[in-house]
Amino acid sequence: MTSVQVDKQHDGTDGAVGGGEGYQRGLGARQIQMIAIGGAIGTGLFLGAGKAIHKAGPSLILAYAIAGLVIFFIMRALGELLMYRPVSGSFAEYAREFIGPFWGFVTGWTYWLFWVVTGITEVTAAATYMTYWWNIPQWISALVFTVILYGANLISVKLFGELEFWFSMVKVTAIIGMILICAGILTVGFSDAGDTATVAHLWNQGGFFPNGVGSTLMTLQIVMFAFLAVELVGVTAGESKDPKTVLPKAINTVPWRIAVFYVGALIMILSVVPWTEFQPGVSPFVAAFEKMGLGVGAAIVNFVVLTAALSSCNSGMYSTGRMLRDLALNGQGPKVFTKLTKSGTPLLGLTFSASLMLVGVWINYVAPGKAFEYVVSFATISGMWAWIMILVCQIRYRAKANRGELPESTFKAPGAPFTSWFALLFIGMVIVMMGIDEGARVSLYCAPVWGLVLGVSYLVLKSRNPEGAAFAKRS
Repeated sequence: MTSVQVDKQHDGTDGAVGGGEGYQRGLGARQIQMIAIGGAIGTGLFLGAGKAIHKAGPSLILAYAIAGLVIFFIMRALGELLMYRPVSGSFAEYAREFIGPFWGFVTGWTYWLFWVVTGITEVTAAATYMTYWWNIPQWISALVFTVILYGANLISVKLFGELEFWFSMVKVTAIIGMILICAGILTVGFSDAGDTATVAHLWNQGGFFPNGVGSTLMTLQIVMFAFLAVELVGVTAGESKDPKTVLPKAINTVPWRIAVFYVGALIMILSVVPWTEFQPGVSPFVAAFEKMGLGVGAAIVNFVVLTAALSSCNSGMYSTGRMLRDLALNGQGPKVFTKLTKSGTPLLGLTFSASLMLVGVWINYVAPGKAFEYVVSFATISGMWAWIMILVCQIRYRAKANRGELPESTFKAPGAPFTSWFALLFIGMVIVMMGIDEGARVSLYCAPVWGLVLGVSYLVLKSRNPEGAAFAKRS
């Protein structure tokens, strides 16, 4: 099936079963909004921020703010494309149309790999959080969580949406509660940190850039990883009940999400507890409550960050099955992945992806102390590839729309294409920083290997299935 044939299945946007590509349109406005909000709150913030604070100090706040602006540019670029043509597996679809079939092939398989690796990352984080309460091997927790989430995703997209809604609700409620508690400590002075809490911690402990601007730049990899998954709303387009109304509203919440959940939360935490008190590998949220002497609060926050990790892993399983099916529908993946269950779930694609996520169980068995660091760098570089494709496709789409070759989107990205070019340059800078960072450099070594695998695979596909490798122009 060519991308044109796939596109013909996307005309209806009602709530009927058998929506785009045979999926059930089971995700309502309430669920899409919370998926969008929850996508910006994950392990990168709850766990990765500990290492970033240790490296950059209070200047991490600025890093999140600038990176957040870039993320907004990316999401508005995605929104423009989604309103032009809302499809499941959107990144690969747009790459096929605006760049070429090979790039759609690369984007689809790379985004699939991103979520497999991210699933490993998140289940690793979840297993780490479990050790806060019980001294059990990390690999056991990782195995149990993987199996439970796989089972939940098998049932229906509606259950996935409900899980994500409540996962996100827990995260949002907890962060807002933590901000209010910190504000109370700063103004009223209760808890063990009440006598020392002050916003002056943001500049009194060695200055706002205690380790220099260079150290702040080196945290950009961690910062960008924290924002990975905000683009998940694009994957849900084929299963949204009213994508042309719901998706723009979800995307427009990006600025306040970042302002509250990242910038606001970090300002409060680092004002109550000096940045020098935080250590890599420990959630700054849990550590902050412990420093405040609020032991119960620390346990609650640990439960929340556990929920955040499971939420992201749940999203990963959802995304991988849909991306594999999109590739298969376009002749760029095994046909067996096109099959859906009666409830509209891509069973075989989901099962294949979940089985690969079990690699995370093995990593937690052989190297529990380093598991998170091993996979986070590669997840970042593969996830950023989707952002690059979104921006390039939006630039090309806007040029064609301006020439009258394509209909204009009803949700144009403000400032584009200049904002899209700025975002591309920023991502390029982050990749350069990853190359300088010895710990993150391994992901850049892996990327060419993955590219070679995809290149050879595409040549094999082209020889066996010319239709899947060819691009049929939209009528």
